[in-house]
Amino acid sequence: MILSDRDIHARIQKGDIQVTCPENDYLKNVHASSMDMRLGRFFKIYNHNAFAVLDPMKPECFDDATRLVELPEDGRTPFIVQPGEFVLGVTLEKIKIADDIVARVEGRSSLGRLGIIIHSTAGFVDAGFEGTITLEITNINRMPVALYPGMRVCQLAFELMTSPADVPYHKKSHSKYQGQVLPEESRIHTDPEFVKHRLIA
Repeated sequence: MILSDRDIHARIQKGDIQVTCPENDYLKNVHASSMDMRLGRFFKIYNHNAFAVLDPMKPECFDDATRLVELPEDGRTPFIVQPGEFVLGVTLEKIKIADDIVARVEGRSSLGRLGIIIHSTAGFVDAGFEGTITLEITNINRMPVALYPGMRVCQLAFELMTSPADVPYHKKSHSKYQGQVLPEESRIHTDPEFVKHRLIA
């Protein structure tokens, strides 16, 4: 069941959905069945020349896999996404959701029509998550596209679970991205199955 604007507002007032942003003006971005999220000013770009392969069995290849790009706070300096490029971005807003709510990250159609994909697969926010949302940005257009910090870049649709989770994200033993602020690159190499194989080896 997707929450309506009325229910989103009610859950915000109750504290089940918490949003933090510089101007505290996020309520203007609540719409009929979703809440728009804005683009932050931090990006991570993969260092293509650092490693031949990103291998989850070899954690050392993740150490310097990306470099951080920080744009000025003025909101007038764009980040140019080149054709075919993949970069990690982050939302301006930080969210915290209750143990009985999940959220789905969806791109905006206006950006989709420019060829910008906001998430590759990670469009799901677990119950109990807290932090910014890392965006997996790809440009499938044949033209570069300028993205500006502060622009509305995606939307969250909130769904109510049948009951609160027994083990929400903040209680998981390996909740790798809880509390994230900057765009976070993959930590797949810390998954138990890869750690187990490395220990055996």
